[in-house]
Amino acid sequence: MKSYMAKANEVERKWYIVDAENKVLGRLATEIANILSGKNKPIYTPHVDTGDFVIVINADKVVLTGKKLEQKTHFYHTGYPGGDRHVSYKKIMEEKPELAIEYAVKGMLPKSSLGRKMFKKLKVYSGSEHPHEAQQPEVYEF
Repeated sequence: MKSYMAKANEVERKWYIVDAENKVLGRLATEIANILSGKNKPIYTPHVDTGDFVIVINADKVVLTGKKLEQKTHFYHTGYPGGDRHVSYKKIMEEKPELAIEYAVKGMLPKSSLGRKMFKKLKVYSGSEHPHEAQQPEVYEF
């Protein structure tokens, strides 16, 4: 029996809407990464982007457990000498809470051109409104 290998032009993509209200950040990001990469489908193929689109609403109401809100930081480098920066998640959640979910999901996707392609299918909004009603997204429960 031969293994099924999905082809990029045969993949049918759905749109899912995920409500992040009172969800733990890491556990939410894991589920979103599985949907984006297509691991929740029987046609999953590692070298093909078989995932679906994900709309995350209420990103400002996501929860960090323990003392992570005060202690956890996001690291990035500006590219200049001595350009390493650390931003606390408290500041991220106050100013732009969508970034917290984006950073968590991006870290769980492959570090390649395929992972970057998957990440483009993620749409995150801090409120309960989103401009993707025309795509008729299904509510994803977990």
